Amino acid sequence: MAKLPGGFLAALAIAWMALGAAGVVYAHGRGISTSAAAPVIAAFLVETPFYLVIGFPALRHRLAGPRLPAYLVVSAVLPYLACCCGALPFQWMALGRLLAMALAVGLWYVVLPATALTDLGFLALTGALIVSKYLAPVYPTYLKQHLVILGHITVIQMAVMALTLQRQVPETGLGFWPNRREWGVGVLHFLYFMAIAWPLNLLLHATHTVHGWPLWAVGAVFLGALWVQALSEEFFFRGVLQTWMEAWTRHRTLALALTSAVFGLIHYWFRGWKWVILTAVLGWLCGRARNQTGGIRAGVVTHSLVVATWRAFFW
Repeated sequence: MAKLPGGFLAALAIAWMALGAAGVVYAHGRGISTSAAAPVIAAFLVETPFYLVIGFPALRHRLAGPRLPAYLVVSAVLPYLACCCGALPFQWMALGRLLAMALAVGLWYVVLPATALTDLGFLALTGALIVSKYLAPVYPTYLKQHLVILGHITVIQMAVMALTLQRQVPETGLGFWPNRREWGVGVLHFLYFMAIAWPLNLLLHATHTVHGWPLWAVGAVFLGALWVQALSEEFFFRGVLQTWMEAWTRHRTLALALTSAVFGLIHYWFRGWKWVILTAVLGWLCGRARNQTGGIRAGVVTHSLVVATWRAFFW
């Protein structure tokens, strides 16, 4: 591969330092020794460059072509092998699950034609890999800590690579830092959401008020959402599904409504119909922010602010 861009290398260095320090601090706070936590921290550090690639379109597109499935296999297997260097026992069955997952994602659009049915099937596969317990035997609980999030991050980056490089979805604005206009539109739609959802939450009794978290914890949740949770959900729903809905229905408002409804319905398992209503409202506003700015990052800001606020005060 040609020389890596400086922006990517700088982001990787910052991410490695931040994740390494956060891992040590987190382990210390849970009473876990640094030596016991080291293999898990190493696994996250190994996965980091694969995840960062999704936010650098020029670098991402260098991986297009027949080598992509092999790249996805490597990105799935290496973090697991790092975990096996002292944290988890190596299991062939676990390795087989990772290989099957990576090949299913990496060969989906190689074997199958790009149709509405296969597109929906791919999104369903991605969601099932994250929501189901498929990865639980691969990344079991270690020292009372749930490691499966590492597998979920792997699924996200693999699906993004397959959709952008093989399915060639239109550029969504996927990136790790919004510009000034996207911040402004995102914050404004967050305020819209609070104006609607706060009284709606009180009416539905969907959540209960909790004591505010420390500011550092709220900030950590916000950044985690901005760079992982909200970013991935906005990509799949507003960047991909809403775009497809627009093509299928040829009606932008209908596409926004349908995508918001689907976004709400998939949260039924979380807290039932009350949560469906609240998240459908969030989906509508994030989709509206996407329509205004032409990319998903404004919606990512809205989504991240909602996640941080809700977890801090309304859990």
